[in-house]
Amino acid sequence: MVGFVTRPLRLIGLVGVLVASAVATTAGAPTAAADGPGVGSPWVVSLGDSAISGEAGRWAGNTNVSPTNVDASGSDAYFDNAANTGEQIPGCHRSESAAIHIGTVNSHNLACSGAKTSTQGGGSSDFKPGLDFSNTSSGKGQALALQEFASTHNVKMVSVLIGANDYGFADLLQTCFLNWYLSPSWWPNYCYDDSDVAARFTTSNIAAKTTAIKTGLLNVRQAMSNAGYADSSYTIMVDTYWSPIPKGAANRYPQGGGYTRQTVGGCGMWNKDADWANNTVVPTFNNSIRNAITQSGLTNTKILDFQTALNGRRLCENTVGLLEEKGLASWTSVGAVDKTEWVNQLRTTSTLFGPYQVQESVHANYWGQLAMRACMRLAYNGGVPVAGKCVRTATGLNAYGEPKMGLL
Repeated sequence: MVGFVTRPLRLIGLVGVLVASAVATTAGAPTAAADGPGVGSPWVVSLGDSAISGEAGRWAGNTNVSPTNVDASGSDAYFDNAANTGEQIPGCHRSESAAIHIGTVNSHNLACSGAKTSTQGGGSSDFKPGLDFSNTSSGKGQALALQEFASTHNVKMVSVLIGANDYGFADLLQTCFLNWYLSPSWWPNYCYDDSDVAARFTTSNIAAKTTAIKTGLLNVRQAMSNAGYADSSYTIMVDTYWSPIPKGAANRYPQGGGYTRQTVGGCGMWNKDADWANNTVVPTFNNSIRNAITQSGLTNTKILDFQTALNGRRLCENTVGLLEEKGLASWTSVGAVDKTEWVNQLRTTSTLFGPYQVQESVHANYWGQLAMRACMRLAYNGGVPVAGKCVRTATGLNAYGEPKMGLL
């Protein structure tokens, strides 16, 4: 069972098969000492938050039976240190299945779950590197880390996805869940009209968050310039956020069915709030990203649009189901990729003793990340990056063991 909340829910991060284990965080041959801008094997690097770091990448679909049945990557799924014994930054959850590991080129993941445009946290336990040049005893900002990496590696594309946490995605999700949980269906308490929620979507706040994203993007450019790159020598692939849940009418659990929407489906939220999330929240995040690109004046950007990439496979969507609802034994069962969800459940008490973690909630899971990876590879385009909208094109898996995706 997904279970009920027993205390205020805090989520970290955003609202994303066979080659994952073969494509490590720093895949490829050892780097020669002379490697750097324009010299040596090409690399792609990712920056941003949980939507691109690989959060929830351990789990392939959802089940209320045994976690083993959806455990695609194992307990070391987020290990990214050189010895593969732990995380370089605790809680960043840079998973093996993260979208940046496209396999046709060396890849490096600097994104971190919970990150904002600016670095947060004063200690190693709560440190979240932003898209800046912060350099403290707790760690370095992602822009500085990029600068240092790019100075000794031939970076051809930097994939960036940031901004949702600046808007307070975790708080928004928490509020919407608690309002659903603590109010009856005959008198629902919606989150979209709460004053503290509405304040996040005022014209002035949207402008401020757009400016913050613009600053982050300019920091990426500055990092690459500091490392010796001309703007024309690499591409900043700016990604947009995906919708994690369907609109209310497409939820397979009726909102008037007691607590079933959460205890079974793990998607406790009123229909009107789900509609608002799709009509306002995700588009606002993505409009801020697009406007930030324009305001930055950068000339070497492309946009990889993930907004509808998971549609038809989202959490509680009526086109998919839990393993047990679809008669599947595990995530490896034939057809599992097309019958199960590509977004992790919103989990509460079921995270108390593991192996699930609260911060994995409502993030693109293993399948979702591999779907985005397929589009990332297409966008990299063999080293000549192109923009596009990421969409499903067919059922089944491609030659890389990923969902079949395409760019429009």
